[in-house]
Amino acid sequence: MPKKARDGTDTSGLLHYLYGPGKRDEHVDPHLVAAWDPYIEDPARSPNMTLTDLALILDAPVHALPGRKPDRHVYHVAVRNPPEDRQLTDEEWARVARELMHAAGIDPRGDDQGCRWVAVRHADDHIHIVATRARQDGRQPDISWDIVKMHDVARRFEIEFGLRRLTHGDKTARKWSRTGETEKAARRGLQETARETLQRTVREAAAAATSDSDFFDRIGAAGVRVQQRIAPDGNITGYSVALPGDRDGRQQPVWFSGSRLAADLSLPRVRERWQKAAAVQPIAPAEAWKVAEAKVREAAAQLGAGGLHQGAGDVAALGDLVVVAAVISPRLVRGRIRDAAREFERASRAPAARSLEGQARGLYRESAQVLSRSVAAAGRSDTAAALGFLLALVTAVEASRRWHEAQEHRAQAHAAGRAGRLLREAVEVTAGAAAAREYKPRQKKATVARTRTGQRLAAAGERPMAGIVQQAVPSHAQAVLADPAWPALRGRLTQIERDGEDPADVLATVAARRELHTVDSVAEVLTWRLDGWRKQRGAAAAATGKSPSATSVGHAGSTGPARKTGVPAPTLRPPENEQRKGPKRTR
Repeated sequence: MPKKARDGTDTSGLLHYLYGPGKRDEHVDPHLVAAWDPYIEDPARSPNMTLTDLALILDAPVHALPGRKPDRHVYHVAVRNPPEDRQLTDEEWARVARELMHAAGIDPRGDDQGCRWVAVRHADDHIHIVATRARQDGRQPDISWDIVKMHDVARRFEIEFGLRRLTHGDKTARKWSRTGETEKAARRGLQETARETLQRTVREAAAAATSDSDFFDRIGAAGVRVQQRIAPDGNITGYSVALPGDRDGRQQPVWFSGSRLAADLSLPRVRERWQKAAAVQPIAPAEAWKVAEAKVREAAAQLGAGGLHQGAGDVAALGDLVVVAAVISPRLVRGRIRDAAREFERASRAPAARSLEGQARGLYRESAQVLSRSVAAAGRSDTAAALGFLLALVTAVEASRRWHEAQEHRAQAHAAGRAGRLLREAVEVTAGAAAAREYKPRQKKATVARTRTGQRLAAAGERPMAGIVQQAVPSHAQAVLADPAWPALRGRLTQIERDGEDPADVLATVAARRELHTVDSVAEVLTWRLDGWRKQRGAAAAATGKSPSATSVGHAGSTGPARKTGVPAPTLRPPENEQRKGPKRTR
């Protein structure tokens, strides 16, 4: 992925940085992999060349230009390889650098009067190309559309080298935080940058709003500063947002316009959401999840049925629905659904004109309004109530993935697939929590705990977990034990046994909650359900003030006498802490 930096003025300073240790000692073995002249010596490996010498050689054509020199003559491109791809060799990076400089117009192939450039590698996954914008014949290079041409070259190398294939720019990619914003957040101890916080906050407000005033009110209620851009005729033509306390070097608020946050957060695009009002009838909060589920299932069957433009409008509304679901979803899975909404963001922006009249779009908007207006539905019993809706949402996201694939929107299809996986995980965690909520533990004898088959329940860690799987899910045992996710499942079962519960009984309970014959990985699904089980049991124990083991196994394994209720146990101090005792308290 080539990324062009701003033109600069200091060739020597840039080279010293690239060959130096970096800001956090992240530069490892800086060296030259390619240059305009194959006989240029590497300053890192030759005593006859210094960085200052190399900078002077690169800048020589600039100083020789007749008349006015370029204000910013340093041309800088970073080319990065994704971490999931294989590591390229120096020779492969050299080929990439030469082809990129040819495509950009810096050093056309076969032209011995092109600009001078070098490619420096100081990490496994990327190189930096430094060039000077002055040809050796005294003319300026033609670098029009340089970044677009370099991306075309990168796509060809992805095929040749067998790397992950990216998509040509379609103006739908997420706008990432800049390096300075990331460093600023790290200095302030924040988990995300101001841009990312504002993106999420504004998107949540836009997904649930029904008018301009409602939209701006929601942003303000979220604790974000907002200012409107008002035309002379009194109409609102745009807006900007800022985080309180986020200031620049002049101590001025750092404002972001909606279009700077995301392509679909400009005010005209935000207004598309309520251009056609959703007809929502007042319903009881307890019925909100069921009503939304029915609408989502109906819309999933109709997604994209009206053609490309209608499908683009449908997936945009589905993206808002996932965002709303993340806001009011059960706390148990809220983080996963929020991650799914973040992943689906690219899938909600199809590179096509949008029809705002599609039936699926209307149903998705109605579902979002039903849920956003029924906050009371996210009450104590929402985990079980939300399960059907989440299943419907998985179906809708999968339908959007198939539609994107049919339209050859590769990046959007991949984004929908990642979001679908996170939603499936949320479904299984919710199913496990629902099973734990309805679970009625059997009272066992205090002396010896036994399983449902009458066998003695061993102490924690005493029984092999493979036997537990054979006992609880015999029809899936072979597939589970051969699954790469089996170690994770074994760890969950061991922890459940340490909590004082019967792992075989628990595993059989969560396995019976939903079918397992159509899942790709039974072990992974059971792991997710056990995660939900443990979280629900832990929450219930915290609410009642009891430990999970006391609730589930009836104090199995306890050998000492029962302590009387209301009598506190004496506090024991180690001998070495005796000197730290304070004066005795008196009544």
